[in-house]
Amino acid sequence: MRISYFLLFCFFLLSNILVAQPGSTTHWSPAGDGYYVAEDGAIKLFKPTQKEKETIVAAELLTPVGASEPLEVRDFFFSADQKKLLIFTNTQRVWRYETRGDYWVLDIATKQLQQLGKSRPAASLMFAKLSPDASQVAYVSENNVYVEEIPSGKAKALTSSNGKLKLINGTFDWAYEEEFDCRDGFQWSPDGKSIAFWQIDANKIKDFLMINTTDDIYSRAIPVEYPKVGESPSACRIGVVNVKNGKTKWMDVPGDPQQNYIPRMEWIGDNELFLQQLNRKQNECKLYSVNAKTGKAKVLYQEKDEAWISIRTSWENGNTWRWLDDRQAFLWITEKDGWRHVYQISRDGQKETLITKGDYDVINPERVDEANGYLYFMASPDISTDSYLYRTKLDGSGALERVTPAPQEGSHSYQITKDGQYARHRFSNYYTRPMQEWVSLPDHKAVFSAESIAAQFDPSRKANSNVEFFSITTEEGVEMEGWMAKPDNFDPEKKYPTVFYVYTEPAGMTTRNRYGVGRNGLYVGNMAADGYLYISVDNRGTPAPKGRAWRKSIYRKIGIININDQAMACKKIQETYSFVDADRIAVHGWSGGGSATLNLLFKYPELYQTGISVAAVANQLTYDNIYQERYMGLPQENKEDFINGSPVTYAKNLEGNLLYIHGTGDDNVHYQNAEILINELVKHNKQFELMAYPNRSHGIYEGEGTRRHLSTMFTRFLKENCPPGAR
Repeated sequence: MRISYFLLFCFFLLSNILVAQPGSTTHWSPAGDGYYVAEDGAIKLFKPTQKEKETIVAAELLTPVGASEPLEVRDFFFSADQKKLLIFTNTQRVWRYETRGDYWVLDIATKQLQQLGKSRPAASLMFAKLSPDASQVAYVSENNVYVEEIPSGKAKALTSSNGKLKLINGTFDWAYEEEFDCRDGFQWSPDGKSIAFWQIDANKIKDFLMINTTDDIYSRAIPVEYPKVGESPSACRIGVVNVKNGKTKWMDVPGDPQQNYIPRMEWIGDNELFLQQLNRKQNECKLYSVNAKTGKAKVLYQEKDEAWISIRTSWENGNTWRWLDDRQAFLWITEKDGWRHVYQISRDGQKETLITKGDYDVINPERVDEANGYLYFMASPDISTDSYLYRTKLDGSGALERVTPAPQEGSHSYQITKDGQYARHRFSNYYTRPMQEWVSLPDHKAVFSAESIAAQFDPSRKANSNVEFFSITTEEGVEMEGWMAKPDNFDPEKKYPTVFYVYTEPAGMTTRNRYGVGRNGLYVGNMAADGYLYISVDNRGTPAPKGRAWRKSIYRKIGIININDQAMACKKIQETYSFVDADRIAVHGWSGGGSATLNLLFKYPELYQTGISVAAVANQLTYDNIYQERYMGLPQENKEDFINGSPVTYAKNLEGNLLYIHGTGDDNVHYQNAEILINELVKHNKQFELMAYPNRSHGIYEGEGTRRHLSTMFTRFLKENCPPGAR
């Protein structure tokens, strides 16, 4: 379950998920001291110590014969020897990201630019990769893996769907993409003789039919292979195909392929694979070494969790592990000691060394500096709303060292060069606009003094901000962090209408200390100027760096513990701050936040009078199996938990003002949730307002005027039912 793209932008949520949008990855130079960028139709090299970029591939070399303009580069990849360049262009959206399009390859020496996959449909190629010797390129087209010789253009299929529309080779189905961030589903072997690929068999997965009623005079069904919670997932297996003869060897990974997941895999030798398997409930993880020739799999490491095992945190290679010492050991992130820590584990799984020692969470790993023996990572041991760069020794012998300068409170991010010598440093907090600089490491000195954040950062601006962060402890002893944005000309002796922004689920936080918090991107105008108090609090179960117990407490309790925490926080805030008008309390949220909004409005009508819910899961039994089963278990075992956490169960209790919004083309949280909710509200004669956006997806941004219309409606409803201004 994801927060809408618009709210993602406004509130900078979900910052730790894998970045899969083409063009978003960093293309490091071979030396690791710089990176390549596509700019002005050319490919250029940027180095932190140089202000000017160096043109490596001129725009004219990327201009096809007969064309007047160079290709629009969406993404690009150099061959290992830097002699060939692969270009991704003419991209098309597949569910979330633009992962389908056309590929071209440039021979830099001969200056020959040729299009790949000419025999395939236009813009149908996905995830093209040059072979290790750059003599061939492999790609996916229409659910099959192809290989093409360069420069002859001779191509052949390496897989076959055997006439089955939902037998997917080299990429993934909807659920794997949405919940495991799996899109690119094949890899060349190091010697270039074989390709390992995922095969997803979604033929047993029922189609959910979305209905398009506006693009023609006759309606059209749009099928999505979507496994609902409680339904078995798509069967998954790993094949290794010989590029020369096209023969495939299937890996013999233990377990029912339809009751286990394989979310990560990579080559660790010419004939050896390393892969991760999760059981269906995602509370057991096994790492296998697999012989690519025989298919035999051997468990090297395994762990269990009473709740779930997260695979969201990834290293720079996109996997949940990172190899060291020529693959004699690997780094692994686990919560088994109560904190999200990094361990070094020997290749045979027999020796474990704790690297990050202490009562704190690793938010995300940033860079492994093997040459100097350090691990760089983000953490915030003292406050859950911030993030800072730390480092410690790879062998576990060193103390925790903070690299980010102490005075710069807030949220930091780093893009560290492969050689570990420099980093692009970005910083903001609730009173400081985003700033960036290049710094040397580990001394954190600005490369160019004119860009120095230390010189520009002005903590005195804090006094002029209407936003303040706070901590509150409920009557049940739960301590939560939050922020409040006070109205202009604030008078603590008066009472103000208060609007709560919520998400509440394991997929995201709302209280990160970043620029932009306290602003509502759905509100037309300025809430503070109009006299609103705006608040957000993160409850138990959100991914705050506060320890495993905090995050995992929500297991089998979505819709229960998170809602209770929010309501108790609201109650305590009313008791603590006399300027909160208890008669004018509103709440809003999107996706999981939409569900929370409904639950709060239905279950605590004495606290909340108005709610605006967008794209909510009204009935948890309608959502996808990977997400919902991860956090709630299997409905075959504990169906009552799903029912008790679902807003529709409590719809009969609606007393306040409800505006419900949903897109009918939502492939993530299906519009059926809106209709299930509507039926229950109608059954009990509960009056409410409804806005259905035809054919809009989960983000509700498609179509001319959509966002303006939604924001205007949001603002109008809030002002009418939770009037602005002090009293």
